[in-house]
Amino acid sequence: MIKGIAASSGIAIGRAFVLPSWNWDLNEENISVTDFAKEFERLYEGVQISKHEISNIKKEFNEVIGSEESKIFDVHLAILDDPVFMDEIQGIIKRQYKVAEVAVKEAMDHFTNMFDLLDDEYMRERALDIKDVGNRLLKHLLGTPEVTLPQDNQPFILVAKELSPSQLAHLNPSHVEGILTMAGGKTSHSAIMARALGIPSVLGLEGKSEITIETGDFIVLDGDEGSVYVNPNDEIVQAYNLKKQTWLEKQKSLQKIINVPATTLDGKEIQLDININSQNDVDFALSYDLSGVGLFRSEYLYMDRDYFPSEEEQLKAYKNVVKKMGSKPIIIRTLDIGGDKQLDYVTFPEEDNPFLGYRAIRFLLDQKDIFKTQLKAILRASAMGNVKIMYPMISSIEEIRKANYILEQAKEELHEKGYDFNPNIEIGIMIEVPSAVAIADLLAQEVDFFSIGTNDLIQYVLAVDRMNEHIADFYEPFHPAVIRMLKQTVDAAKANQIDISVCGEMAGDFNATSIFIGLGIHKLSMSSQSILQVKERVLSIYEADCKQMIDEILLCKTSQEITELVKKMNDKTNIS
Repeated sequence: MIKGIAASSGIAIGRAFVLPSWNWDLNEENISVTDFAKEFERLYEGVQISKHEISNIKKEFNEVIGSEESKIFDVHLAILDDPVFMDEIQGIIKRQYKVAEVAVKEAMDHFTNMFDLLDDEYMRERALDIKDVGNRLLKHLLGTPEVTLPQDNQPFILVAKELSPSQLAHLNPSHVEGILTMAGGKTSHSAIMARALGIPSVLGLEGKSEITIETGDFIVLDGDEGSVYVNPNDEIVQAYNLKKQTWLEKQKSLQKIINVPATTLDGKEIQLDININSQNDVDFALSYDLSGVGLFRSEYLYMDRDYFPSEEEQLKAYKNVVKKMGSKPIIIRTLDIGGDKQLDYVTFPEEDNPFLGYRAIRFLLDQKDIFKTQLKAILRASAMGNVKIMYPMISSIEEIRKANYILEQAKEELHEKGYDFNPNIEIGIMIEVPSAVAIADLLAQEVDFFSIGTNDLIQYVLAVDRMNEHIADFYEPFHPAVIRMLKQTVDAAKANQIDISVCGEMAGDFNATSIFIGLGIHKLSMSSQSILQVKERVLSIYEADCKQMIDEILLCKTSQEITELVKKMNDKTNIS
């Protein structure tokens, strides 16, 4: 058995098809100055054809999967428009007297090597985007046909060193049982797209085994556990065939509870909300009859453009969501940029650790005009529905007061112009850094609600980069320190009679549902893929049992002890 990174849920069983790596036969002969114009023209044509292809792929993918996942291809279009990338290619042609394809290959290698050396998993994953774009250009410059997948309509498990978004976009989910890659992590575009396509996937197998997978090998893949078996015995195959059938039946049965209220067996109602990235995600919330939007990631309004969106542009997006949601609450998180989320039109300072640097509320308080513009748009939208404001990455009372001062300025300016807004709009903060937990009792006196961002909170509490696959085992949501911090935050919120919810990835982990209920957290906001599994867990447990379990958990000394208690609770239900 090979243990990789579980990237996309499900079981896949079938024969492997190993995708060959790109190998280019390049003409290394020098050209003359008189050939420059010809090579530039070839490069221009290759870029235009590539742009056309990418735009078509994005359109097709958007229609099948959704707008958010298709934004991956905007990154590829941006690379082809990036003057730094294109200047590097043209410079190689002129300086080294190389043909266009050699220049593209050298520029691609230069930038990918540079990204690969960075001590940041997210940035290393972006190197794959440059490779994808560079290989597409090379394909057109050399007239190389696409690598063809098996055409006999027999499902297969796709195996590759790495998979680009372009390659994934052409996959037919009905033919591809699963995906295995040597490189990649949970934040890679291939992982995101595999989840969107509903294809079980395990990534990051590089160096995990001495076995070399070849086309035709029989593979068993567990996308939930991250386990891979190569040419296993009949006993393992039989066990996983049964597990796969159970998994498929489970997915089908979950549809039956879409319109069932999320209430525990002893009558405690749990509010399930959705995390959204754009107005297009709201339709899912409505179809699943969810309580509201627990997290509107507004930063996506700022991406895929060359300038900051105006007040009117933002208002239009917020209004569309409010109109669809009616009276249901919508929590809009103000611009959370920096760290792993950058804007092409903003120059961020060079930082050794951007996750601890110039980001989120720190950026907004420094860029007051940008912040105020967004606050005005949110305020105007509040006149039409149940809109709330949430500040990201708060670490002190001073930050809240500074943000609220700018909010009051925004209110005054809107009042002077005669715009309607809710003057008593609720203000909340993300609890995602240890200092916020330590002074949660003080912060609770300044705001109307807390929302716990478990993704950052866990990595900061445990000093574990959540995007680093090499230390993935240390990122432990059930660590005693994490549970105690959750409890401290809940206690502070309750003592000050303010609402509290969880909007991080942990909210969507049905194994953690009993922990949250036991702690007294009755509002959970998560991605669409997690909602039904969490609801099923809610419907199967007693709040009283969860509270008793928390008393025991708080006495635990290790993550393993807590995990065993949670498993014991789950075993009491009739679901797995």
